Amino acid sequence: MAVDYFMHEKIWFEKYKYDDAERRFYEQMNGPVSSSSQQQENGASTILRDIARARENIQKSLAGSASTTSGPAGDQNELLSRISHLEVENQNLRSVVADLQMAIFKLESRLNALEKSSTSHQPSPVPPTQKVEPFSVPSKKVELPSASPAKKAEPAAAEEDDDDDIDLFGSDDEEEDQEAAKVREERLRQYAEKKAKKPGLIAKSSILLDVKPWDDETDMVKMEECVRSIHMDGLVWGASKLVPVGYGIKKLQIQCVVEDDKVGTDILEEEITKFEDYVQSVDIAAFNKI
Repeated sequence: MAVDYFMHEKIWFEKYKYDDAERRFYEQMNGPVSSSSQQQENGASTILRDIARARENIQKSLAGSASTTSGPAGDQNELLSRISHLEVENQNLRSVVADLQMAIFKLESRLNALEKSSTSHQPSPVPPTQKVEPFSVPSKKVELPSASPAKKAEPAAAEEDDDDDIDLFGSDDEEEDQEAAKVREERLRQYAEKKAKKPGLIAKSSILLDVKPWDDETDMVKMEECVRSIHMDGLVWGASKLVPVGYGIKKLQIQCVVEDDKVGTDILEEEITKFEDYVQSVDIAAFNKI
């Protein structure tokens, strides 16, 4: 390739002649130049002549080498060089294909691992889309005596009339029986007031939530702050920790206690998923009654 280039290159070997002619023309027009400038121009023209001769010699030598290499041996050498070049390109292409196959295999294995991890961490008892109804705790009803003493006195008096042989207070005097009935009724009334003042049983549940981010670049501290910023009547946040999922991704596992009548799991999930910049999904890992 280099030999062909120098063979067809056009070089102005006779430029010094035109420079001399131009110099003589301007000397005739403007008069002879000074000796110092003439010497400088003579030196420059001499350098140009030497350069032109060197280029001419180089061109002749290259033309001679091209003529010697042309022929069957030169064609064979060119064919061998092309074959070796094609073999090198083939090896490069094979290495590129092997790298692409390895990258595809790694991507497939990573996708399979992500799918397995997502299916393994999904809660089996309570799916994410299922609405969990709070368990109803049976309340024991305590029958309290009526506040009216007259209604209680009548059955007591009837029992005393039916069974005259039984004397509960160790006296047959009717006045003492009335006083004992009054004392009993007063005690029953105080017991009823005390039971009425006691608060009823409040059903509560302990929930363990798995809050999953979008990727490994999600700010988990900011995501936990957003989750804890949710305030509701009957909601108390507990301890939390970061659990690794895979490939540098971690999920936020946080505990909370809710009152079943005031806070539902569907409302809690809806409030957490509003932070869509940080939260991808919310799963219920555990649900226990307190």
